[in-house]
Amino acid sequence: MSREPRPQSIPDPRRPTRTLTRLASVALVAGALVAAAGAAAVAAPVGSAAPAVAAAGSGATHGPCGYLATPEEPAARPVPLPPDPRRTPDRGTVRVTLWTNHGPIGLLLNRAAAPCTVQSFLHLTRHRFYDRTSCHRLTAYPTLSVLQCGDPSGTGSGGPGYRYADELPTDLPPAPTDPTGERRLYARGTLAMANAGPDTNGSQFFLVYADSALRPNYTVFGSVDRAGLATLDRIAAGGVAPTEEDPAPVDGAPALPVDIRKALRHHHR
Repeated sequence: MSREPRPQSIPDPRRPTRTLTRLASVALVAGALVAAAGAAAVAAPVGSAAPAVAAAGSGATHGPCGYLATPEEPAARPVPLPPDPRRTPDRGTVRVTLWTNHGPIGLLLNRAAAPCTVQSFLHLTRHRFYDRTSCHRLTAYPTLSVLQCGDPSGTGSGGPGYRYADELPTDLPPAPTDPTGERRLYARGTLAMANAGPDTNGSQFFLVYADSALRPNYTVFGSVDRAGLATLDRIAAGGVAPTEEDPAPVDGAPALPVDIRKALRHHHR
């Protein structure tokens, strides 16, 4: 998520890392999912037009997704800019499984909802960007319940060394817990991108394990399957790791460390 689900004092979602931003208010727990600089790369689909690569020294791709290199925020793990074909695939779904130390988390990526995001996520998966990484943040607010992953550094500030524009959802229903009407329902099972503000998507993403209320500032690009939700429930049941400053936290590192051993795309036979 972007920096919304990341609360600062009273959870304030904006933070210069790509982890979820802390919730903007405890009452509404409008968490902001923040992601540190760095975005995920995506592999070009088979049969697509030749990818539009970055011109020498430009640091940006020339296709419709416009992936932009961020030398000021170098990649947490070396990865090239994603392919950016003129005809970005925008139909169908793709299955990816995150094999974790707590069990599999199956993801169904939706190209129609966010073609550039899916393209980048698959690119990062192909380059093993997510392999041997940890999920650094778990939130357990009444209105924000997510697990955030995608930073090889494990700090919440790492990314792929590039960013790209938002593909924001327009059909999310109002969050029933928010009387202001500003927040939308990110339902249990939603898969979305964390960010550090508008158009700063990178590699960090979040998995919603219970209905959450967020401003519609986070790109939704898929969903978690039933087995994956069971895995998330086991992780969430462990709670957030306590610290000396906060013996009963609701936002922080998972008490049960979560390691993504391998991210694997499933190809159709």
